[in-house]
Amino acid sequence: MVDKIPVRDMARSLGPKAVGQPITRPTESVPVQAWITDARGRDVLVTGEAVAWSPRAGYVHYADEHGREGYVWVWASAITRR
Repeated sequence: MVDKIPVRDMARSLGPKAVGQPITRPTESVPVQAWITDARGRDVLVTGEAVAWSPRAGYVHYADEHGREGYVWVWASAITRR
């Protein structure tokens, strides 16, 4: 079992109004790299999988530098397919 990122260390996620609609949830995730903003305000490039997206944002499943898993909504422009 993989540890979850504690709330105090979670990346900053976009809110529902920023994410927008419609949200697509594919049957298979898409391998991506994404720029996230961590809890300390640092911009960090992570490797992960896009598990959902809207026209403006993507929901990324990723592991932090300690190997803990998390999920975060980021702007679509912050995501690149691997």
